Amino acid sequence: MNSEKVIYVFSDGTGETANTMVRAALVPFSANEVQIVRCKNVRTEDQAQKLIKTLSPAHSYVVHTVVSNQLRKTILETCNEMGILSIDLLGPMLSDLSDFLNLKPTDFKIGHFRKVDEKYFKKIEAIEFTVKHDDGKILDSLEKADIVLLGISRTSKTPLSIFLSHKGWKVANVPLVPGTPLPEEIFKVNQKKIIGLLIDAETLYRIRRNRLEKFGQDPAGDYANKENIYNEIDFAKNLFSKNKRWPVLDVTERALEETASEILKIISDRNGIPYGASL
Repeated sequence: MNSEKVIYVFSDGTGETANTMVRAALVPFSANEVQIVRCKNVRTEDQAQKLIKTLSPAHSYVVHTVVSNQLRKTILETCNEMGILSIDLLGPMLSDLSDFLNLKPTDFKIGHFRKVDEKYFKKIEAIEFTVKHDDGKILDSLEKADIVLLGISRTSKTPLSIFLSHKGWKVANVPLVPGTPLPEEIFKVNQKKIIGLLIDAETLYRIRRNRLEKFGQDPAGDYANKENIYNEIDFAKNLFSKNKRWPVLDVTERALEETASEILKIISDRNGIPYGASL
């Protein structure tokens, strides 16, 4: 494969979508030496023409995803004039959808894909943050969390954290262990981000026993011991009572979605942001 071959991705946003499609299309060709150059935020005909006229016809291929009909037309015509191969990844689909829906894409604005890309990457960032901050693994960056969940083992801290992260929230969760002081970092965080989780003792007893049995472990150990469970719950309640700024939710017999929704309402109200938006 000629190392001088370059594929130029023209986009009115970040070009991430087109870049991904190009890389997928190159797989059957083992085209590791092909260079892909992203030309971001191409939003005017003048921009497009100037860029295209700097390209070498023999070594350039233009791939574009722009929304404007006129801009797509300009890119196509300029490439044809220069003898440069080009392909419109978005135009044909917009045209087909327009016919199928019997609508015109009049509300579709230039740069829309950039907003979609930003939302996607924000979600990925939230998920990565949440996974790293599960079960108190990392505390030195706790202040970057949008939500901090506190609770004893099996109060749905991790499932709730992951669920909320897929909605774009950076969540950290920290376990409560009797006899172990809370990390100092907890009290340095904006206290409006912290939520405590509780659960009924009998329900927790069943959950822990079932978990131990599922993994072939002795259900008669300390982890599922009723006395220990009551002590853990009392420890959590006592801690929460001393920190009255932390709302406390009982997760007993509640669907994950229901608890997550209540958490978002609380966090939104306490921080003065629209419900569903991240901090």
